[in-house]
Amino acid sequence: MKISIFGLGYVGSVSLGCLARDGHQVIGVDVDQTKLDIIQKGLSPIIEEGMEELMSNAAKSGRVEVTSDTHAAISNSELSFVCVGTPSRANGSQDLAAVQKVSEQIGAALKEKDGFHTVVIRSTVVPGTVETLVYEGLEGSSGKQAGKDFGVCFQPEFLREGSSIKDYDHPPFTVVGGDSERSLQALQSLFGHLPGEFITTSIRSAEMLKTCCNVFHALKITFTNEVGRICQSLEVDSNEVMDLICQDRQLNISTAYMRPGFAFGGSCLPKDLRALMHIAKSHDVDVPMLSGVLPSNQLHIDHAFDMVMSSGKRSIGMIGLSFKSGTDDLRESPLVTLAEKLIGKGMDLKIYDPEVNVARLIGANRRYIEETIPHIASLMQENCADVVKNSDVVIVGLGDKSIMHEIPDLLRENHLTIDLVGMPERETLKGEYRGACW
Repeated sequence: MKISIFGLGYVGSVSLGCLARDGHQVIGVDVDQTKLDIIQKGLSPIIEEGMEELMSNAAKSGRVEVTSDTHAAISNSELSFVCVGTPSRANGSQDLAAVQKVSEQIGAALKEKDGFHTVVIRSTVVPGTVETLVYEGLEGSSGKQAGKDFGVCFQPEFLREGSSIKDYDHPPFTVVGGDSERSLQALQSLFGHLPGEFITTSIRSAEMLKTCCNVFHALKITFTNEVGRICQSLEVDSNEVMDLICQDRQLNISTAYMRPGFAFGGSCLPKDLRALMHIAKSHDVDVPMLSGVLPSNQLHIDHAFDMVMSSGKRSIGMIGLSFKSGTDDLRESPLVTLAEKLIGKGMDLKIYDPEVNVARLIGANRRYIEETIPHIASLMQENCADVVKNSDVVIVGLGDKSIMHEIPDLLRENHLTIDLVGMPERETLKGEYRGACW
């Protein structure tokens, strides 16, 4: 394939070398003449193990050209990668000036080119950038239509500095968001041989994926370091603790808890988090990330409450009260907290939970009801149908299969459904629908 790469920094130069190695004709484009001269001599603009040999072989292959001429690069290639920088501004926003300029320059070149061309953004940008700024630059300068006259894709890269060649050859997956089947097929033919699944998605989801992956890595590092400081204050081996945590592939290093939903609760998570915060405080260990977890969890409950209040409706039915499906444990249930906030605002609240029978509760659960929320017992109903039928707003807080099967038949056009669990086939539900965070 004939490929042009705009921006010969870290991602661009690694991509150039690897694509040339794999047999493609590659044109490197950059405004920095020094970079162009370095690559033309078979040298690497970045310092990393394996890069000098990769770039030397690429230059010797005769499959690499370099230029600062956008029109020449576009006219002599069929697919372009944009790998320019998107540094932070002082206020934290991305500086997209380079992306905008390159989009306009490529658009101007496309205006003079016959035939289909694919533009692939690999620069890390926030969701919506491609479909606004990039489209505007390309379409405005070319007079052509994206998705029809040329294709646009976003393909996040997962290259770590220090191991980029290895990461290029062994990605966890290849994800591409695009507006053209022809462009998606071109990228599949280019990268389909790599290990890991080739996944197509929307452009915005692909943009968000890259940002979230980087933030998740930062989150894991910060979590580990904050736990490490607490361990140090207690004379506990932090490396041993983290090694043991990572050996749990069922809950810790897994897909568990990685689905958008409602707030956490129960008898374990809030209690143990508070205990760890107390230990940190008593040992003068500052852990701002961990300290923000419970306040963030409360904001999620407040978000659901605000959705109910903004509806202007006062007759509320809540399906679920325990902290999760399949249990009658009400201790620190976010649904109990939500119910209390609604009661405090004078809402006409009715509650159904098939697992919670107040008369049968024993032990800590019974004491919790009697001492903390005795007023809620009078709001419990014996069947789901009565709660839905006599409510204007239906809050779905349990994901039991039986409930998921029953509720759609009970909903009417006048209902507002607030989904806290991720109901299946929600597009078929009658009335108005709102998700907890989707």
